Amino acid sequence: MKICAVILALAAASLWAQFTSNVRLVEVYASVYDRRGTPVDDLSKDRFRVLEDGRPQPVLSFESATDALSCAILIDTTGSMMDSLGSVRNAVSSLLEKMRPEDSVALYAFSTSLNTLQDFTTDKAAAKRAVMRTRAGGETALFDAISEVSREIAPRPGKKVIVLFTDGADNASRLLPDAAITRARQTAIPIYAVAEGDATKEGRLLKQLRTLATQTGGLCYQAKNGHDVSKVFADIQAELKHMYLISYKPPEGDRTKWRAIQIVIDGAPNYKIRGKTGYFPD
Repeated sequence: MKICAVILALAAASLWAQFTSNVRLVEVYASVYDRRGTPVDDLSKDRFRVLEDGRPQPVLSFESATDALSCAILIDTTGSMMDSLGSVRNAVSSLLEKMRPEDSVALYAFSTSLNTLQDFTTDKAAAKRAVMRTRAGGETALFDAISEVSREIAPRPGKKVIVLFTDGADNASRLLPDAAITRARQTAIPIYAVAEGDATKEGRLLKQLRTLATQTGGLCYQAKNGHDVSKVFADIQAELKHMYLISYKPPEGDRTKWRAIQIVIDGAPNYKIRGKTGYFPD
């Protein structure tokens, strides 16, 4: 009888593992601020309510603002970056210095192809050395790089973000922008995109970067000079320190229509919440 019970328990565990691996959860990253604009980092899971199209959804998993974060930094190292790469190196190094010891970082560079400078590590000194090895040259396969990094880091557990820096329009990708944006959106990883130099004057590219950031729950910035680059990276670093991650199972329904998401904090009607406002089930 004991053997049968063990077999049944293992079978049930196997079925549950198959079920949970086949169910794709909706992941919502959210930052919470009080009426003075001060981040609120000490909220527990039971304070959050998630509404999809106005209907409450049970929260299946939750990570607080203080839980560790995995940050992938994607740097444009094409030929046009020759003059500005120094300020980007300094800004990334400063961001690394301000990350928490338990946070992990990976560094990628791209021109016509993606290059992994540093796999995920909590060793910020090693990451800084990798940043200093970047060199400029080549054309820009921006959207291929975004898609590849999104796919590569998606299996990592816990909170994940991508910080992207680019100064030019894509002229070498095999993927079309819309396809890359769809793939990034499917991974649900927030992308913080920074446009610098010529990218700030390229209206079409700026629109694509804003769409990419908005639909993944991130933000899009413009940096007109080296000082702006440092300020933008400081703003991103501050944002990353105050993120919650809430996950729930998507309800059945039309999978072609936009689904609106609302996060509510019980007992705090004046709190402001920044995060993804909806998604396409794809």
